Amino acid sequence: MTASEDKRPWGVVLLLFLAMALGYVHRVNLSSALPSMAEEFDWSATQLGQASAAFFWIYFILQVPAGYAADRWGVRFVFTAGFVIWCCATALTALATGFAMLVGLRLLLGFGQSILTPAGLRYIRLSFPEEQRGTAVGVYMAGTKVGPAAGFVIAAYLLEAFGWRGMFAVLGLGALPWLVPFLMRVKRDDPAARPASGAWAGAEERTVPTGEILRSPVIWGTVLGTFCYMYFVYYCMTWMPTYFKQQHGMSIKEQGWYSAVAFGGMAVVIVAAGRAADMLIRRGFDAVAVRKGFTIAGFVLAATQTIAAYTDSEQTMLFFAVFSLCGLGLMTANYWALTQTLIPGGRIAVVVGIQNTASNFAGAVSPWIAGWLVERTGSFDAPIRVAAFWLALGLASYVFLVRKKYAPPPAR
Repeated sequence: MTASEDKRPWGVVLLLFLAMALGYVHRVNLSSALPSMAEEFDWSATQLGQASAAFFWIYFILQVPAGYAADRWGVRFVFTAGFVIWCCATALTALATGFAMLVGLRLLLGFGQSILTPAGLRYIRLSFPEEQRGTAVGVYMAGTKVGPAAGFVIAAYLLEAFGWRGMFAVLGLGALPWLVPFLMRVKRDDPAARPASGAWAGAEERTVPTGEILRSPVIWGTVLGTFCYMYFVYYCMTWMPTYFKQQHGMSIKEQGWYSAVAFGGMAVVIVAAGRAADMLIRRGFDAVAVRKGFTIAGFVLAATQTIAAYTDSEQTMLFFAVFSLCGLGLMTANYWALTQTLIPGGRIAVVVGIQNTASNFAGAVSPWIAGWLVERTGSFDAPIRVAAFWLALGLASYVFLVRKKYAPPPAR
């Protein structure tokens, strides 16, 4: 393998990171716009939660079909089609005239973005060995936090400058130039990019039957743990600006900056934790034990946000709103990489699709439940306690179910 060939997958990973970040900018822009839209259309808190969740209603349903599509037709074609669809959906939101139209466009956004995680992780799985995969996944998944961090700030400034309609138009159309370097660099879905020697050689051909995967406690523990992790993330992603406004009286720009610090800090931790795990694995530590340890630590630190429900100190609340998200970053790269370690084989994007279905089912219910609880109780204490329950359950699923002895053996 030449030096240029060795670097090529990292260049694609950086483009995939940017696409992931752009995708999340397009997800969270609604969170910033909803207060203004609610005033214009006179929506209730429950409707705000339903609007936030609409994206995920179709997104999580399509994860497994999107995985099959990525395995069948490759990254280049499905990623390009999905990217164009979701950018157009964002831009068309500028023309929304009411609740039904907004929900329809958010469903279209979810349709376009459904390919994002299965296709991206398929490319990484085919291009990097175990001791590099945590870093690659970490860089890619950092986009899920850089996107909200940048998105909250960018949306705040665009809202003030152009209003919510102008914000959606600029963000949707402004992302389309990303396609140029992507199409130039990814000429085809290229399994040859992966290392071709050693234990990694031929890994794609050792396919685990789908039935064997579904019978394994590993996949069910992963599904439950992923739902619990993402319930907390999507609660923060969709309600954090409103929380800062209602609980702490922040302006739009202040909301954007505090949200950016929380998600930006998480992005840094994601990459650092993925790289740290890779270094430990290269030094001979067991890959499953290392990645599982980081995952459990992330759940524990995320649960510290519960303290905010038991204190009247504004500084304490704000600190743990940021600290808990940053701590959760310890698990992001490692729990995705751990799934690929315990379930190797050719159905890469399908397995990712199963895991990401759980991830985004959380996105479909978390904003809705939080909105209902806020409307019923008048505060954010109840949503915070519910998120803590799911974090504790997710931790238990990784301790007791996601274990090496339960992993399905690859078919020969």
